[in-house]
Amino acid sequence: MAKLIFGTTEENVVTREEFPLSKAQDILKNEVVAVIGYGVQGPGQALNQKDNGINVIVGQRKNSKSWDKAVSDGFVPGVSLFEIEEALEKGTVICYLLSDAAQIALWPTVKKHLTPGKALYFSHGFGITFKEQTGIIPPADVDVFLVAPKGSGTSLRRMFLQGRGLNSSYAIFQDATGRAFERVIALGIAVGSGYLFETDFKKEVYSDLTGERGTLMGCIQGIFAAQYEVLRANGHSPSESFNETVEELTQSLMPLVAENGMDWMYANCSTTAQRGALDWWKPFRDATKPVFEKLYESVATGKESQRSIDLNSKVDYREKLDAELAELRDSELWQAGKTVRSLRPENQAVEA
Repeated sequence: MAKLIFGTTEENVVTREEFPLSKAQDILKNEVVAVIGYGVQGPGQALNQKDNGINVIVGQRKNSKSWDKAVSDGFVPGVSLFEIEEALEKGTVICYLLSDAAQIALWPTVKKHLTPGKALYFSHGFGITFKEQTGIIPPADVDVFLVAPKGSGTSLRRMFLQGRGLNSSYAIFQDATGRAFERVIALGIAVGSGYLFETDFKKEVYSDLTGERGTLMGCIQGIFAAQYEVLRANGHSPSESFNETVEELTQSLMPLVAENGMDWMYANCSTTAQRGALDWWKPFRDATKPVFEKLYESVATGKESQRSIDLNSKVDYREKLDAELAELRDSELWQAGKTVRSLRPENQAVEA
């Protein structure tokens, strides 16, 4: 394990140089990795492991869209694709990748197949951290750990196919076999992590819930909407408002930040842009920090987890979700974006 300095803090990380795929394959050579759930994280993690030579099977309900997707992705019914309970029985490592609400519902079935020596793998600390709300309490004689890719399953798969890797955190909640560390790191490498950094279940879920509601999704949508609406109210066209709010950020500036950091992005913009950004970033920080503090408190006190459990477990959840997503999709902001994206050169029909 390497010790690297992040800012001024030393952290434990695992890189692919010190823990190559060949080592992961050797550690997992006698394991049957059962991926339970084929929705958000399942496809990317299962396919990456499969392509990396790991013995991976998928557990999913028959006659479902996810079952059909697994078949189209190359998993074979009766060979590498099974009904959930059969996959649970066969698996020595159970990758529990259902939604948080679905994990609660299926837990009694999963628990009875957690025989001594097996491993229970999560990609989110939710179920374990909020065990009083979820009821997910593993038996003492199984390993329990997580690998949490810092992005969607779609991104994990896309970056894997590009020969890249998505950074992941890892944590060990319970080491019953004495092999939890080597198992979790091997799995982290096998699913396509770029490098792995150490955390624990509580920190993972607290940071994850804050991030999703904050800069990753909720906050960024709110900021997009606010700036777009101000520009439109002052007579700017939808095209101009979208380009100045979203397109330039996502297509031009964020790649520069990803490449070398915010200061490097600033240095590659005009001096006028630099001056304005340097003058205004602190007012934006000061305006939003109280919201983030309120958000973190809501996460840490269990309010966010309880709200997710209560709403996401309702029978009409999907119907209400679709309505909320439609509000975003049908807004002028994102309808303008649809047109702007269609005009990108790579999306234009090639002339004969």
